[in-house]
Amino acid sequence: ADDSGDEEPASQSDKSELHGPLKTLSSKLEDLSTCNELIAKHGAALQRSLSELESLRLPADSGEKIKAVNERATLFRITSNAMINACRDFLDLAESHSRKWQRLLQHEREQRIRLEETIEQLAKQHNSLERACRGAPGLASGTASISSTAKGSVQSAKGEASDEDEETEYFDAMEDAPAFITVTADPKHHRRSGSNLSGASEGHPEDWNLEDSVFESSNQSSYNESTGKDLLPRKRRRSRIPDKPNYSLNLWSIMKNCIGKELSKIPMPVNFNEPLSMLQRLTEDLEYHELLDKAVKCESSTEQMCFVAAFSVSSYSTTVHRTAKPFNPLLGETYELDRLEELGFRSLCEQVSHHPPAAAHHVYSRRGWTLWQEITIASKFRGKYLSIMPLGAIHLEFHSSGNHYVWRKVTSTVHNIIVGKLWIDQSGEIEIVNHKSKDKCQLKFTPYSYFSRDVPRKVTGVVSDADGKAHYVMSGTWDEKMECSKIVHSSHGSTSTEGKQKTVYQTLSPKVLWRKYPLPENAENMYFFSELALTLNEPEERVAPTDSRLRPDQRLMESGRWDEANVEKQRLEEKQRAVRRRREAEAVEALEEGKEYEGYIPLWFERKVDAVTGELICVYKGGYWEAKDKQDWSVCPDIF
Repeated sequence: ADDSGDEEPASQSDKSELHGPLKTLSSKLEDLSTCNELIAKHGAALQRSLSELESLRLPADSGEKIKAVNERATLFRITSNAMINACRDFLDLAESHSRKWQRLLQHEREQRIRLEETIEQLAKQHNSLERACRGAPGLASGTASISSTAKGSVQSAKGEASDEDEETEYFDAMEDAPAFITVTADPKHHRRSGSNLSGASEGHPEDWNLEDSVFESSNQSSYNESTGKDLLPRKRRRSRIPDKPNYSLNLWSIMKNCIGKELSKIPMPVNFNEPLSMLQRLTEDLEYHELLDKAVKCESSTEQMCFVAAFSVSSYSTTVHRTAKPFNPLLGETYELDRLEELGFRSLCEQVSHHPPAAAHHVYSRRGWTLWQEITIASKFRGKYLSIMPLGAIHLEFHSSGNHYVWRKVTSTVHNIIVGKLWIDQSGEIEIVNHKSKDKCQLKFTPYSYFSRDVPRKVTGVVSDADGKAHYVMSGTWDEKMECSKIVHSSHGSTSTEGKQKTVYQTLSPKVLWRKYPLPENAENMYFFSELALTLNEPEERVAPTDSRLRPDQRLMESGRWDEANVEKQRLEEKQRAVRRRREAEAVEALEEGKEYEGYIPLWFERKVDAVTGELICVYKGGYWEAKDKQDWSVCPDIF
């Protein structure tokens, strides 16, 4: 709901409710005034007629009677005027009171809004205290025992209501918004009883082998460990950057003139930025690339889908504390991340459009996968919060199987823009489709609500095959971990209050596919950068002259020289505007001469119609890494 847009219509409706009766009273008063004029007109005519009768020679008693009638007519006219004046006084009084009523209503509305905001802040503080309590080292054992006790109680409750094994895990799944309840299961028991299972989604627990499954090794590698015998030891990279300066800034003085405008068109000081560009933030999605390396080893397409789903969620883990805005890339700006010898992949991003801002991204991994995307960021400032809507599809193809996955990102919302502590939420749904096997995964990102009992930042979903049969249940949070549970049986449960029949999934114990890496020490003073993010802007040799690492305003900001960074940022933006004006002039000149004007042509990408989605998308055309080997950057423009 758009809170900033709700208040004005409510005020208008209140005004209309108050002004409606006043308009009715005014119209009635006008009617009375018209009647008064008619009474005065006819009264005057009556008095004239009576005066004429008095002048006639009539008997004495007739003259007295005519005189009495004349006096009564005069009194009637005076009374009518008095009534009209009283009505006018009543209308004036009603108008004065209406303004008082409006003030009282406005005061009550403001009090209600303050109360709602106070409750929201209290709920957030309560939630943060709960999370801090759960994360306290001294309470770890107590928490574990409480958790096991709670699970046991749910098991016994389930056992009383059903003939199924009481250690079986159940998920309560709704069609539109999956909601799951889990109870620890015994895999050995299910191996024995697997042949007795039947139903719409019957599975074989033997497939869920604890020793052989790819899932078992899904959480055993960390960012600091080297995997793959064909890769060189990792190069030692920096583990910290200069601490963020403590500069104060009046946010409202800048934002009050920006409401409703496109965020990319607002001149922002670097005080609101972090020392990374949008191209580097896009590259940061690869922090958990090992999920895709493991997905290559999966023989089952639905099992592979689980890893792809976990990878799609993992890209949001870095955003939970990252409330600062990345630098808007300049047109033609690039960013490379060459980790081919260390991690097995190399990545290239390029800003291919400025209005609207669009970035193309291509990643090749020698471990058997390729990822590419073109992302356009649409963002709106709504007064209380900022909505960031990534547009464009993400493509992932595995070389050996040919499985081609496509999905889109959800909406990110930055809350408390004006007052309070900034916090970020992710909401919406992701549909991941394997266009070769037609497998699907529906993931739902539940928006935060202080009225909800759900775990904050909750993500749930179901992996199903081409026939719609569910195979796995995905559950977790986008800031911590994702788990996968194999479905061995499904059945139709009770009908919900909305009239929809729920599906109950009987599953084996969950496997953790992805868990967030802990933040580096002192991260709160380094923009909450992850271990990978700290290395993204580290100076490197032999990169293209358009690389984000060479952007001077970003480098000055990282060094803590914010005033100089603001001056440099304005210079670069003005330089870019001059280039755009020159390009627009060339377009007009070509139009006058009847020639075609191609406009800006990306350096390393080209626009093609995607065979899967049918959309026009920028794809890598090659040449960058060859140019790097030769150090031939002649095609690169001077943008810095």
